[in-house]
Amino acid sequence: MIPTAFPLFIIIVGAAVLLLGKRLAVLGAAVGALLGVGLLALFPGTSGPWVTLGLPVALAIAGFFLAGFAKGLIDVIVLVIGALGGAAIVLGFLDLFSLDLGLMRWLLAVVGGVVGLILIRRARKGSQDWGIIILAGLIGALLVTRGLVAFLPSLQGIISTLIVIVLAGASIAYQGGFLAGKKSAAAPPPPASGGSQATGTKPTPPPESK
Repeated sequence: MIPTAFPLFIIIVGAAVLLLGKRLAVLGAAVGALLGVGLLALFPGTSGPWVTLGLPVALAIAGFFLAGFAKGLIDVIVLVIGALGGAAIVLGFLDLFSLDLGLMRWLLAVVGGVVGLILIRRARKGSQDWGIIILAGLIGALLVTRGLVAFLPSLQGIISTLIVIVLAGASIAYQGGFLAGKKSAAAPPPPASGGSQATGTKPTPPPESK
């Protein structure tokens, strides 16, 4: 029986990365948690309640410290997170829909890791690291949805897919700055300074001397 703390833990981690996924320590913890969930699905029936909870927690802590304290190897850490995140997303989707593909599960995980690595390396635009933002949105959405399905199995299927899409899209929009951009565009312009500009009248020219 899955302990109640397991879905609560992955929901909390998922919500944190949905909001703060651009922080590498938070993203590293979420990648570790999702990897733990995926690994548990690879070996069903072989783990007790404490292992079910302990593996995602241990991997989340390891990911948090690895991403948070390896400042000198930041470029390498980002690439590792991208590869592990891509594999974790594939395993998370397979686990969410209870798909048992045997060896194909591992092959798809490898493909997901390669896609995640490429996404992290190339999806950069200005000051926004879109690779990290997209990975954070997908990983957080999968974690939250997986926790909700553990509480309410009736959500599995089309409803869980919609939840993942909505949460991931909202997270990407929030962390990408789209919501902040709309707020700043809707703000009224500041009032003009100066007496002549405030009243909208032009200053009267001095009279010409004869």
